[in-house]
Amino acid sequence: MAQIPHADKGMICPLHKLDMSKVCHCCPLWIMVRGKHPQTNADVDGWNCALAWLPVLMIENSQQQRGTAAAVESFRNEVASASQTSNATLAALMALAPPPPGNIQELVDGR
Repeated sequence: MAQIPHADKGMICPLHKLDMSKVCHCCPLWIMVRGKHPQTNADVDGWNCALAWLPVLMIENSQQQRGTAAAVESFRNEVASASQTSNATLAALMALAPPPPGNIQELVDGR
């Protein structure tokens, strides 16, 4: 199992009301995050309280949601365009086909 580092001295944990260096390494909210900061694009690789990471992670989540929404909109536009092309092709083919013989209701009823 990886070594969980202690927090820096001087800050007070809002949950335990003790110095963070004494309690954070035992707390399940003490987590490591590795990646890119969503606002500065700087590398992030460190331990901190999950409550402290929340604003950064929420910003990243919002950016990912915007990207997903753009991809879904693009896909919708492609599907709509393909549907219009398909409908136009079908209409052109129906215009070329000869009309059915007799009354269409007779064909449906099987007479």
